[in-house]
Formats: sequence, structure tokens, C-alpha cells
Amino acid sequence: MWEARAVAGRGNELLEWARAQILAREPVRREVLRAPQDRVLVITWWETAEGISADLPELPEPAPDLITRAVHRWRFESVEVTGA
Repeated sequence: MWEARAVAGRGNELLEWARAQILAREPVRREVLRAPQDRVLVITWWETAEGISADLPELPEPAPDLITRAVHRWRFESVEVTGA
């Protein structure tokens, strides 16, 4: 999961920047979301036997003048699936 906060009023620009990023390989699923305070969130799903420690492509840092702080990144591993 990748999350960044744009400079005030530049949320749409950050959103378009995130949508335009091409990863070294395609994830199983990629979802781009927006939140209040010009935040953009990108969640990617990967199929891998290595779990959280897998070497996976990451979205880069946007230009420093577009964001208010460093990008936050988290890795999660599915442990339970319900409703499937």
C-alpha cells in the first residue's frame, strides 16, 4: 500500500501522477483511491510465494514540490478470505 499527501490544492495532480506510474511488472490488481486533505492511496495485489518479504515493484516518490511529506508504504499479507 502506497500513500502520499499532496500540497494543498494539488490532489488531482497527485492522483493523475499516481495513475500514470508504470511498474516493472503488473500486479494482479491495482486500485487508486483519494481521501480528504489531498491524499492519494494506491493498493496493489500480488501473487507471490515469498509473502511480505517478496521483492516487488514500488511506486516511486513524486516530485518534492508535489507532496507535503515523504510517501508512506506498508506491506500486508492476506491471512483470511471470507465470502469467496
